[in-house]
Amino acid sequence: MNRRHLLISLAGAPLLAQTPAAPAPVPPPPPELDWHDAKKFTVEGLGFRDLKSPYDRFPGRAEGVVPAPVWNLSTDSSGVAVRFVAGSTAIHARWNVTGKSLAGSNITAVASSGLDLYARNDAGKWRWVGIGTPTKLPENTGALVTGIPATPREFMVYLPLRNQVSSLEIGVIKGSTITAAPARAAGRKSIVFYGTSITHGIGASRAGMTHVAMLGRRFDREVINLGFSGNGRMEPEVVKFVAELDPAVFVLDCLPNMNAKQVAERIVPGVKLLREAHPQTPILLVEDRFMDNSFLVQSRRDGHHANHAALREAFTTLQAAQVPNLHYLKADDLLGHDGEATVDGSHPTDLGFTRQAAEFERVLRPILR
Repeated sequence: MNRRHLLISLAGAPLLAQTPAAPAPVPPPPPELDWHDAKKFTVEGLGFRDLKSPYDRFPGRAEGVVPAPVWNLSTDSSGVAVRFVAGSTAIHARWNVTGKSLAGSNITAVASSGLDLYARNDAGKWRWVGIGTPTKLPENTGALVTGIPATPREFMVYLPLRNQVSSLEIGVIKGSTITAAPARAAGRKSIVFYGTSITHGIGASRAGMTHVAMLGRRFDREVINLGFSGNGRMEPEVVKFVAELDPAVFVLDCLPNMNAKQVAERIVPGVKLLREAHPQTPILLVEDRFMDNSFLVQSRRDGHHANHAALREAFTTLQAAQVPNLHYLKADDLLGHDGEATVDGSHPTDLGFTRQAAEFERVLRPILR
């Protein structure tokens, strides 16, 4: 085809209709919210009231008394939960964290610095419903759940595991009802867990997935999490503060941060200190979990066996001294036997925490009866 024929062909071609672009959809306006300070609701997981910051786990007077790392870690809000009853089609939150980062090498930002929301279903069981995703420092605001019935029901929001929370507000649709959740039944005391980074919750995907939080929901009790990452060592200065609490049971799970010599030196005096303050309160001693690669790494396997032997000896010594109401949890099944339950061989994934919760529940249920 020559140039003249090409021009004729193009001239005779019909022009395509130019359809105007559809306007971008207009997003709905943000909902109008009523904001409420979470402190006016039912706050759990705080064994002390004389606090420097509203969600610290140790009282201000512990600063300079307990080791400095323990004090610093005690400002993390691990295990703290707020219960409330709301009749709103959405639950929002606004919270401030004081740390320098949102996440860590072996913990997600949602677990470390975010929120985790549960609600009671119609059968009265706790079910997960949403998270508060942290995106910046220090303040975050977001919807935890939307599109739910406005029928009043009980909610529980877990605070961050590895960050200090200086403030928390709960937002509901303007005009909705929100009140503090009912107090626990009289005589239904808390469970106190004193331990290491595993108790603290390192490795969980969100705050409600630690074994401590799971057990709180399974037993429908307040739990107090005194896990201090890398620093659960049964120092007498720390145990004295633990002894100020008055729970249904003390769970001592510090062996992952101790060696056999420390176990031999500190367990018996620590238990006796607790027993002096609480003559009959059950005390559960927990063996060090087996790290997932200890089947192959001899030094780790030897360390576990030495720790377990020292704890068994301490348990025997306490029994011989007729210290009452002592209980013991072996490590054999804490993480399972397939090597699939940790982030790094030590810190559990959600699967590992679920397995731990089952083992703790097996031993704690008859104690709590």
